[in-house]
Amino acid sequence: MESRLETAFQPGRYIEDRACFDFVHDLEEVLASIDDLAARDPKRAAALYELVLAGCHHKADQLEDSSGYFGMFAKEVICRWIRARQKSAEDPAATVTTLLSWIDDDPYAFCYEIEKDLCEAFDQSGIAAFEAAIRARHAAAPVPRDFDSRRWSQTLRAIYIARRDAAQYQKLAEETGVTAEDCLALARLFATKKPELSLEWVERGLLPENQGGYSIAAYDLKRLHRELLVKMGRPAQAWESAWKDYLKHSSKYSLDELLQLAPKEKQSEWRERALDAANVTDLQSAMSLFVETEAWDRLVRLVESVTSDALQRVSHSITEPAAKKLEESHPALAARLWRAQAFRIVEPGKSKYYDAAIGNLERAKRCFERAGLAAEWDATVAGIRRTHFRKLGFMRDFEVVARGESVERPSFLDSAKAKWQGKGKK
Repeated sequence: MESRLETAFQPGRYIEDRACFDFVHDLEEVLASIDDLAARDPKRAAALYELVLAGCHHKADQLEDSSGYFGMFAKEVICRWIRARQKSAEDPAATVTTLLSWIDDDPYAFCYEIEKDLCEAFDQSGIAAFEAAIRARHAAAPVPRDFDSRRWSQTLRAIYIARRDAAQYQKLAEETGVTAEDCLALARLFATKKPELSLEWVERGLLPENQGGYSIAAYDLKRLHRELLVKMGRPAQAWESAWKDYLKHSSKYSLDELLQLAPKEKQSEWRERALDAANVTDLQSAMSLFVETEAWDRLVRLVESVTSDALQRVSHSITEPAAKKLEESHPALAARLWRAQAFRIVEPGKSKYYDAAIGNLERAKRCFERAGLAAEWDATVAGIRRTHFRKLGFMRDFEVVARGESVERPSFLDSAKAKWQGKGKK
């Protein structure tokens, strides 16, 4: 097993980030063999897990882990080491002492935010020993809000969530300052058996004073708020809450949440009402909403009402699906969208994307002709010739399109062969 580990760690070789996934995969195959051993001899397996962790520390300076795969692997090794020691009936206090020494000396952040994983790995006696050690450290922190105090209080929070100990969690939160995240955690702990109390914590979390700055818990609190209202027989209030959020931030996601609260027979009616009331502050937001919700009639009316210059300012990720959808039913509007995409590239001279602009203009030409707007296409051609005649690379292909011919584009392999010709020859 040690020989396999030696090979898997690839001593002396620097592992770039793009190769990190495969590198970790090879280590995981060795880890799976240690897992098999753990079923028969957990004490030996624990020693091997510890050896793998030692290897991770030794290898950490010889790889780039922007993806985070290696760090996640090291966390998993620690958790398997805990499980193996528990299976071999090792002293939980000794396990925790060793673990805390790793947390204290963690130059590669393998233990960063590992609390939840640890709580899942520990059995009942293990988590009790872990809690006792962390409580002692939290109590010994010299300053109530210094780094150590915050660190150990967050660890205690994870322990109380794992044990579903709402009373201890609430006590700690009140001592250290209740946050929106605390309100969400307590609401979830009470949600099943005490929905009324859960709702109180949700509403407390949604108070402005608990939403200082950006709170990652705010979205989950609002969602849980509506779920609880429905559960408690107050669907009208849930609808009102969802409606207010939708009016503030109209998007496909907020619309989907709104419609989840609608009776099945009224979803179409509520959808139209919501789209009528959508709060979209610019053309791109409005087009994005109508494309993502497939509100094509509204999209048609919107595109008809705006100028070509305005369409050029909308991202191609929005105008392209809109143009594809409208090609058959509204070719004139599709032509304007394809043209806008092309001009978005050509006017600022983004030469790297001229091929895409030529493709857009080919489709614009077909759509103008299908709509009986040949004169509009002729005006487009004249304008491009007048304005962009100096862009020789673009104009060469554009004149092919203007003549009604297709631009011949070499295949990928033909391009590769052309680029390869003469390479390495002197």
